[in-house]
Amino acid sequence: MTAPTPRPGIMEIKPYVPGKSGPADGDDRPVIKLSSNESALGPSPKAVAAAQAAAETIVRYPDGAATVLREAIGAHHGLDPAQIICSAGSDELLELIPKAYAGPGDEVLYSQYGFALYPIATRAVGATPVTAPETDYHTDVDAMLERVSENTKIVFLANPNNPTGSYIGRDEVHRLRAGLPDDVLLVLDSAYAEFVDRDDYSAGRELVDAGENTVMTRTFSKIYALAGLRIGWLYGPPAIVDVLNRIRSPFNVSSVAIAAATAAIDDHEHVAQALEHNRLWLPRLTQSLRGMGLTVHPSVVNFLLVQFPGGSDQAKAAEEYLAARRIYVRNLVAYGLPDCLRINLGLDHEMAALIDAIGDFMENV
Repeated sequence: MTAPTPRPGIMEIKPYVPGKSGPADGDDRPVIKLSSNESALGPSPKAVAAAQAAAETIVRYPDGAATVLREAIGAHHGLDPAQIICSAGSDELLELIPKAYAGPGDEVLYSQYGFALYPIATRAVGATPVTAPETDYHTDVDAMLERVSENTKIVFLANPNNPTGSYIGRDEVHRLRAGLPDDVLLVLDSAYAEFVDRDDYSAGRELVDAGENTVMTRTFSKIYALAGLRIGWLYGPPAIVDVLNRIRSPFNVSSVAIAAATAAIDDHEHVAQALEHNRLWLPRLTQSLRGMGLTVHPSVVNFLLVQFPGGSDQAKAAEEYLAARRIYVRNLVAYGLPDCLRINLGLDHEMAALIDAIGDFMENV
């Protein structure tokens, strides 16, 4: 007997590896999870209450257009709801875009340490992923433009970038768009936009408004802390939104997710508290880890890229040492950064435990 054969390229995909949540060892000691960039303060109580209320109606299909949520997003950001599409996390949109605009013989471009989903989504449609080297762990616009070819159909730009925590300013993003052919779709993956507090940063809506070849994706998984509900959104030109609506699942966002996200986006006080917590701990943790002899790359988001002087062996040993203390961080072997760990910010007591644990590890290596 012959087994079904997957389409060419599928077996070249390296499956996405999520951050560890903890061991299944029956141990009920608390776990400190700092591996998936989840918001330290958790979701808005208003979002939780809205989700609980919506659970009473889960016998019914949700609104397939997520109308209430699109209107709430539009009102919050000053966008036309007709140009917004909601999804099961922004990941769904990042997968739909290559499905709609790329295929065998086409190329999809992204930076060296770009989000790991980009090559997965690219190979899944038979297209070829192309990477451009970064400069000092930042997207290099010149390097990106040098790698554009007649086969380039899509350019993904994570800004800020995961896992480096770096960003490029508005002028550089505009220069990238201006240097691309008009028929190349630029995808601005702005998942961490709400965390950025820099005058020269833009999530990209002005580029969407300026033409027919740029989209911006966002998520409720990060500062809004609704990762478990899987909800994201895209703002794009009407023609692109129309295309994506044609190929997405008809009920891709649950009624519970719609209710929670609609409440979350209106809870400005909770978002402000999350931002203040981030502003407090980002420099504090950076300074503490640098004081231990670690290289901590500048970050504008809610996580740090931490590089170990002893290389990949030391980074692996540190990850294992922290796990033994039930503190889980993200190794970056899959990103080509084996000497680094990515650590997101947590609550005060979690940060204190992390600092103590890494301090002990560094004293004994």
